[in-house]
Amino acid sequence: MTRLLPRTILGQLIAGTVLVQTVLLALFLSLTVRHELEQNDVTSMQRLQNQTQLLARLVQHPLEMRDAEQTQSLVEAVRASPVISSARITDLQGNTLALSPATAGGLDQYEQPQIRQPFAYHGFRGENGETEGVAPVISSEGRTIALAWIEMDPAILHRQPISLVKNAMQYALLAILANLLLVVVLARSISRPLRLLVAGTQELAHDPEYSSKFPLPVTTFNEVGDLTHSFNTTVLELRQQRAGLRETLAMLDSMLATAPVGFAFYDRELRFVRVNQYLANMDVSPILQHVGRHVRDVAPAGLAPMIEAGIEKVFATGEPLLEVDMDGESPQQPGVPCSWTISFYPVYEADEIRWVGAVVIETTQRRQAEEAMRKTEKLAAAGRLAASIAHEINNPLEAVTNLLYLLKTQPSLDAEARDYAEAAQRELGRVAQITQQTLRFYRQSTQPTSAKLGEILDSVLLLYHARIESTRVEVVCDYAETRELMAFGGEMRQLFANLIGNAADAMPNGGRLLLRVRTGHWWNGEEAVVGVRVTVADTGCGMPEEVRRRIFEPFFTTKEATGTGLGLWVSEEIVNKHGGHISVRSRTEEPSGTVFTIFFPYEGVVLTRVS
Repeated sequence: MTRLLPRTILGQLIAGTVLVQTVLLALFLSLTVRHELEQNDVTSMQRLQNQTQLLARLVQHPLEMRDAEQTQSLVEAVRASPVISSARITDLQGNTLALSPATAGGLDQYEQPQIRQPFAYHGFRGENGETEGVAPVISSEGRTIALAWIEMDPAILHRQPISLVKNAMQYALLAILANLLLVVVLARSISRPLRLLVAGTQELAHDPEYSSKFPLPVTTFNEVGDLTHSFNTTVLELRQQRAGLRETLAMLDSMLATAPVGFAFYDRELRFVRVNQYLANMDVSPILQHVGRHVRDVAPAGLAPMIEAGIEKVFATGEPLLEVDMDGESPQQPGVPCSWTISFYPVYEADEIRWVGAVVIETTQRRQAEEAMRKTEKLAAAGRLAASIAHEINNPLEAVTNLLYLLKTQPSLDAEARDYAEAAQRELGRVAQITQQTLRFYRQSTQPTSAKLGEILDSVLLLYHARIESTRVEVVCDYAETRELMAFGGEMRQLFANLIGNAADAMPNGGRLLLRVRTGHWWNGEEAVVGVRVTVADTGCGMPEEVRRRIFEPFFTTKEATGTGLGLWVSEEIVNKHGGHISVRSRTEEPSGTVFTIFFPYEGVVLTRVS
């Protein structure tokens, strides 16, 4: 049924108006015509009675005179009336005495029973429903001598109701047209703004970010105009709220995307709802491969049970679970131990925990830094102790050296004793040189000074002399004459100590250590720079490619308990501080070994500080 209804307000108003007017017309006609027919029937019966009695009086005299011709003339004259369809005169037995033209001769089955005494006027319905009347013809003596019959024309009887219906129909048609005209005029003031509202709403639903139809024009000053104005205000407020929401979401998305921590949200089925790029990189899996998947399908095998337990606990208690430390293997580098700190938070929606959010922070470097700090503090304490010991030893060493000199000059000593004194003096000189080098390591200069790299290398070799001899490492020094270099002497000793120490560690069963100093050039991308090139090469075990790529990373070490992972990182920083460049080549196949090449431009520290 609803499919038959018009879909527009104008169509519905027109259909409703036509329907209401039609129903009202039908009710009006049914009541009016019924009343009119009743009134017409009463009037017709009264007229029929008058006509019938008139005919009875007219034919009384001709019947008494037995003048059949005059009787017939009177009957025909009465029949001439437009409301009478037939007239006749019969005797008391129903035999026809006079008959109007086009009238059946005898009485029918409905008329015959009307002949009854006492004779008086009465009306009745005929064979075809027509109205008839019969009245007695009374003689001058008061006797009934005949009966007068008249039948009314049914078309005449219904002519007035039909005319009434026609007039009512014409009035109804004019009323419907007038109402439709009013409906059209009024509906346009309603339907046109509503059509604009519908079109604008559809466009807004299709593209909430942009709609060329808003603000809608206010064309009427009624409730529809107020509705349009309110709708424009609502859309404007929604746009402003949407703009603010977009800005907030943009800031949140930017924070999630660029934050140096991992973010993830989980549902009750322990599936990822959302992650940021940082966490995706930590899991070595794209963001799209996280969403909708279970924790155990993405997270490292060792961490998945702990993450699941944390999520389930927050869902069960509704309380956050903060800073849970977890250890496992790095997804990016299987086999490499890593550490994480994960905090779990409930995310509510309508007073119900909808998701659980997790903030993941990788703490591997922090823990390594803490361990390195502990080792470095031990080394610093050992350095301070060694410097203190060297300082305290230096004074008695000078006294013992002087005493040996005096002893050697005594004339009472024989040649063998004098040789012993000279040997002791040489060894004490060597001990004094070691203590001086130790003090130089501890006492760092704050300003660059002129230095020869060959001398610095020799001073470092003196510190490692006993270790190098114990491992039967052959040291080859090849120093060419070069200009002096502006450098921080203490940092240079630390640099070469790291490289020579690592070379000694790589040759526990002996080998060959080459230290070479040459004047060289280095192309910095714009010009060839002149400076000093230092080569530190060993014939040790070498480094595999995956280790070589990471040797300058902080806290990366292959020495386990004895290494901090900071030596080569600090060494690279020292080279960069002097405006230099360091490169490394290594191989594990025979002949194995590692070669460090360091280039320092002349006055590199000065040039770097000016730039």
